[in-house]
Amino acid sequence: MEFVFLINFATQILTMKDIIKESLERSFSYSGYRNTVSQLLLEGKSSGNTQSDDLLHYSLLNETRMNRLEKTIAVSEENKQKLKNLSQEYIWLVLSEGWCGDAAQLLPIFNKMAILSDNIDLKIVFRDENEALMNLFLTNGGRSIPKLIVLEKETLNVIADWGPRPAAAIKLVKDYKEKFGAIDETIKTELQLWYLHDKGISTQHEILNLL
Repeated sequence: MEFVFLINFATQILTMKDIIKESLERSFSYSGYRNTVSQLLLEGKSSGNTQSDDLLHYSLLNETRMNRLEKTIAVSEENKQKLKNLSQEYIWLVLSEGWCGDAAQLLPIFNKMAILSDNIDLKIVFRDENEALMNLFLTNGGRSIPKLIVLEKETLNVIADWGPRPAAAIKLVKDYKEKFGAIDETIKTELQLWYLHDKGISTQHEILNLL
């Protein structure tokens, strides 16, 4: 019985690594991801399998938001040193979509952090094009994004995963949903304000703690 369990466990690990490898082959650099989303917007489309006026609207808002954050977001001096002193090489594999508000807030932070370390290789994949990978990293059974998967670069072993938002932002949304029963435009606005005031610091700390 124990031998059979070990074989099944080994098969699951192999399957996960195969999925990760396949997703990496379909991955984009940060600039490649941004260019792909921008090109879709020029064609009047959002990324992902579903097309709607709402998703296109959110994608356009996110395009503007990311342009701003790329200019304004900063990594603290303390975290800069931590990033520069990383001794192990990592791949940061992120599941995202252009219409996702949280992804628009967080991807520029991931990118700024990765730029500061020679030991971080940031790769981004679209969620709907990588369903098998997404299914490995569900959040409470849901396909929430962005999802950051920290991989050991040499072995592709999963070190940790993080997302879809910092702990305080998760609590903000959870408390609102428990009180009002649904996610609506009010909490979306409150969440964007939370990100604005936090300036990416919570995200930086939480991710570095994983390493």
